[in-house]
Amino acid sequence: MRRELEAEPRAEEFARRCLSSMRWGGSVVLMVVDAAITSAGLGYFTAVVPRVLRFKEELVDTGRVSSLESLASADDGLLLRYWANRRSWSVARGVAGALLRYGRDDRERLRSWASSSRLEGWRSDPVGSVKGVGLITYQYLRMMGGVDTAMPDRVVKRYVASLARGAGVDVPDGDAEFIGLLEALRDSHGVSPVAVTWLSWLRLSEGDEALSRYRDLLELL
Repeated sequence: MRRELEAEPRAEEFARRCLSSMRWGGSVVLMVVDAAITSAGLGYFTAVVPRVLRFKEELVDTGRVSSLESLASADDGLLLRYWANRRSWSVARGVAGALLRYGRDDRERLRSWASSSRLEGWRSDPVGSVKGVGLITYQYLRMMGGVDTAMPDRVVKRYVASLARGAGVDVPDGDAEFIGLLEALRDSHGVSPVAVTWLSWLRLSEGDEALSRYRDLLELL
């Protein structure tokens, strides 16, 4: 795994930005919107990024929806112009509302929540209990809040399994067990699960083509 990460330095660059909660220029609103739209299973670079960019330009940069408070109370009619999926916006508003109890500013709220969050019993967590938030979305938000853990989506699982087969390592089917495997690898070999997640997306998704399209915006991702 270390060799693959060395061959794809962008993965660790993206991981550092993620773990410092500085994705999307540090806008927690955009991180939550990103996670909510990603939860619908769309292609990340081809579908999620363009929608989040438009949301950023038209709502965050203009100050119309630039805080968790304003996202939590945003009108359906406004949000649906950017992604016509009520479930995703219900998730975004619910997560935004759940994070409000954790601090004074948005980045502090996300990081404070993430530092207190746990994989065990995640469904009873204030964010995990938001209707529509599954384990993948929960883990994604924890990652963006600074927790070096894994997001067990199908792309990450497929990529890790392909590497594990070559090394003669069994990869568990269960999501929690899969997360545990990558966290154990972190503790024993210093391999960041967040970097592995990004490596998987870059290698198995539409990453290279899309990243060339967003070359001037890479510092946001």
